[in-house]
Amino acid sequence: MGAEGPAGQDVLRHAVRGQRRDVALSSLLAAGHQAGEALIPVLIGLVIDRAVARSDGAALWWWTGVLAIAYIGLSFSFRTGARLSERAAVAASHELRIALVGRVLHPGGGTEALGLPGALVNTATEDAKRVGAVNVAVMEAAAALAALGVSAAALLWISVPLGLVVLLGTPLLLWLGHLLSGPLERRSEAEQERAGQASAVAADLVAGLRVLKGIGAESAAVARYRSASRASLAATLRATRAHAWQKGMTLGLTGVFIALVALIGGRLAAAGDITLGGLVSAVGLALFLLGPLEVVGWVNAEFAQGRSSAARIAKVLAAPPAVQPGPDGLPVTVRGHVRLRGVSYAGLRDVDLEASPGELLGVVAVDPADAPALLGCLGRVADPDTGAVELDGVALTALDPAEIRRVLLVAGHDADLFGGTLAGNVSAAARHSPDSAAELPRITAAMAAAGADEVAEALPHGAATTVTERGRSLSGGQRQRVALARALAAEAPVLVLHDPTTAVDTVTEARIAGALRDFRRGRTTILVTTSPALLAVTDRVVFLRGGRVTDTAPHARLVQRHESYRTAVFA
Repeated sequence: MGAEGPAGQDVLRHAVRGQRRDVALSSLLAAGHQAGEALIPVLIGLVIDRAVARSDGAALWWWTGVLAIAYIGLSFSFRTGARLSERAAVAASHELRIALVGRVLHPGGGTEALGLPGALVNTATEDAKRVGAVNVAVMEAAAALAALGVSAAALLWISVPLGLVVLLGTPLLLWLGHLLSGPLERRSEAEQERAGQASAVAADLVAGLRVLKGIGAESAAVARYRSASRASLAATLRATRAHAWQKGMTLGLTGVFIALVALIGGRLAAAGDITLGGLVSAVGLALFLLGPLEVVGWVNAEFAQGRSSAARIAKVLAAPPAVQPGPDGLPVTVRGHVRLRGVSYAGLRDVDLEASPGELLGVVAVDPADAPALLGCLGRVADPDTGAVELDGVALTALDPAEIRRVLLVAGHDADLFGGTLAGNVSAAARHSPDSAAELPRITAAMAAAGADEVAEALPHGAATTVTERGRSLSGGQRQRVALARALAAEAPVLVLHDPTTAVDTVTEARIAGALRDFRRGRTTILVTTSPALLAVTDRVVFLRGGRVTDTAPHARLVQRHESYRTAVFA
């Protein structure tokens, strides 16, 4: 692995070395199997020369027994070797998927710029599978080389010219096969890129299906996916044509080579330079060589596709983090004092903002883009261009992002739910096991504060009702309340909420506002919202306009002072 992250070749080597025990043993067994297969024609030739030609019945039975034992050994070698190589392939793919998921979920981020989530999913599935399959290709390559070596030795024993033809011709075929795999590797990489883009577009459209139907944009969405799908199809067809061309050329060259071996063997037999059994063995070996040489072409194709997929995986693994961990640690007791000093980032300009320990602070941003920029700085998804964000007097840039998010939870407006029960979603960020005696009252209280207890009452199995992926089985308001309950159940010393009740009716919103204040009493809470009901329960509100702090005062006073504030909150 390089200092700046792994390269494609590093990923490929690591996939093989990580399973070296299974790969080595499967290669040894496969090589033994193919060596035995290559010796079968030789044994048959010996049976003909030493038993059939001499009409020796005892020798015939003896050699038949030898053949039977050889076939039993071949069967064991093949089954065991194939099982080990497949296990190595699956294990390597699994390890790559774990590494990719770990990189995507790394607290420092950085993979968001590589494309939509669907593209990353395609990399973690199809590309990881192709790289893992290289372990099978290594086993097959060892088997093919063993077969070619034993066949060449046997042919040298039968006839030196035949053996030399195989020894000189095989490296030439291998070199030509490698040259032919070049176009396949390039087109395979393009195929995976296009397939990843199509998967990303599909996942994006499915996630926003309700919105698309609501605004009547189904036709535009279909056109977008059709364009991505056609591009993927075109790339797949090009890769398939390259694969067919490579395979066809390899088979053609192999056929010419086998015909040459058979022709030389026939002429030697006609001249009396080899026996009848030798001729049978030579022809059998020539026919047998068709398999290993075909495998050589297949191995080249597998390595070509594996290299292109490994390069895509390496690109994700080598992506630099968006933020780097700092050298300092959090205080033993986090008071929850949050301060922004001269922060400029995206649309924010020299923002000074302070939330005292235990304060319920509201933030109203006239420009909707300023809210996610503020949340990104608070959650250390990104570091500000200038200025500093501090927690209890320590700059967030001096802390590890994972430590920050353990005590400073930013719950975004578009928080997703997970497949599982409603209770499981709420307790996902709980400190202890959701079934523990200490945790159940907290989860129940969090659900009541967020109004999620009413959601549970409306479901057929209550809190034990299964929620589908991303919470699509719930309405928008139900999803928001469950997501809010999950954020509250985490009981973070500092909680930042972004528009947590936009899909909730006004009566329920007012009830949630009061319950939220009571539930978070004594802990710092920042509400980034334009909801009058939520702002009414805050201690004070910071008013952002044009990316700058225009005023800071209680909600009622800001309503009196600023027409732009009234427009932002009551419009």
